[in-house]
Amino acid sequence: MLHRSIILIFSIIVFSSCSTRKEILYLQDIDSQNNSQINYTESEIQPNDVLSINIVALNVETSEPYNLQNNNNQAGGGQMLQLQGYLVTPDYTINLPVLGEISVKGKTTRELSNIIKNVLEDGGHLINPTVNVRLLNAKITILGEVNLPGTIEFTEQNLTLLQALGYAGGLTINGVREDIIIIRDDVGVKKISHIDITTSDWMNGPFYFVKPNDTIIVNPNGPEVKRAGYIPDLAGLISLVTLSLTLTILLTN
Repeated sequence: MLHRSIILIFSIIVFSSCSTRKEILYLQDIDSQNNSQINYTESEIQPNDVLSINIVALNVETSEPYNLQNNNNQAGGGQMLQLQGYLVTPDYTINLPVLGEISVKGKTTRELSNIIKNVLEDGGHLINPTVNVRLLNAKITILGEVNLPGTIEFTEQNLTLLQALGYAGGLTINGVREDIIIIRDDVGVKKISHIDITTSDWMNGPFYFVKPNDTIIVNPNGPEVKRAGYIPDLAGLISLVTLSLTLTILLTN
């Protein structure tokens, strides 16, 4: 009786920490997405975004007053680019040279390019100018059970969720793949989605592509939570087994 009880206790401990194949593999029904259409999207501009706006006309000298002048060469790389950009205020505006304040709320970078171009032409400032708008500080934050958690900057116009997780080194073996949490600010409205990356149906939805300022959270699985809360180390495991054996002996006597 005691021998059977010991085997039962160890079996419960071992199997309670095991993950099944279905809990680990990504996109188990991926073949259903073969030849499906991809709907590329453009992100709307958000507060605290830093925009690069370059205005060029046929006569380059006439367009110079409309561009941001910054001769600060002390910062390098991304910092230098951001110093040369326009910070979007909390009320979704930017302040351009000569043109003044312009609202960017609900606009993508492409739409903002067209708006600035129209303002320049309609106001008689420039003839047929070229306006290029880019986001300089696109970033996402990935937390939890990934190999490289933290904030990631990217330059891609369209970055998928799987690519974002790849930048973070992928999920650890303890990450919950059935419930990836994405927190998104969408023009002042907070949206939260739960994605199961063991399936592929989410690839047709609005969270297939991540957006700048998204926060992605990968929670630990059940056994990992139990180990953190109840069995923090080997000493804790030995104590639990000892207690279980003691109770078994008392109950069998």
